[in-house]
Amino acid sequence: MTNTASTPVADHVANVIAGMAQQVPGDVLQAFGAEQTALDSAGVPAGIAEAGMPMPDAELLDVNANTTTLERARAGRAAVVVFYRGAWCPFCNAALRVYQSELAGELDEHGAALIAVSPQKPDGSLTMKEANELSYAVLSDPGNRIGRQLGIVTRPTDEVQRAQAALGLDLTTVNADGSHDILMPTVAIVDADGILRWIDVHPNYTTRTEPAQILAALTSLG
Repeated sequence: MTNTASTPVADHVANVIAGMAQQVPGDVLQAFGAEQTALDSAGVPAGIAEAGMPMPDAELLDVNANTTTLERARAGRAAVVVFYRGAWCPFCNAALRVYQSELAGELDEHGAALIAVSPQKPDGSLTMKEANELSYAVLSDPGNRIGRQLGIVTRPTDEVQRAQAALGLDLTTVNADGSHDILMPTVAIVDADGILRWIDVHPNYTTRTEPAQILAALTSLG
């Protein structure tokens, strides 16, 4: 596989940050900035799933609230599974758009699936899919059951929750389980036998796995 990316996710994220600086109140930006600094300092937590284990699965919901699973969504194929926070997250929107333009087609040519998973309600998944014109599966995992088994579930601090509320965001109303729990942005590669072969976790949600990294990992795994 070759990397066809023209604009890295990081460049799109930089544009999002620049736009927020012009539109978001200073105290809210300060709360988010402090959170990101703390996340960088903490790094990847202990207990993250390791390559070689079976990929966790659970009963998921598609954009129409129909039940499915990762295994059914993979349909016997290898897959790149993208765990993201929700349609409310501008960094997630930027990343999933890049994966659509730079990754989805190439994976399809090689018989691999691209699947996005978040803890939000199915209508949030539908918003993400339609707003960004995504061709790949966008699924909801109520209660972050897969994320918990991977060790990638987190929760904003009380200060950040207040900052989110100032912007009109209440995670308890968008998450399918009514909690504040969200996922660290993560990309996992699963082989056709359902084995986790590679995982890249980003505690700081403003950073994401680049398509070139994903394609390089797939190439190295054969």
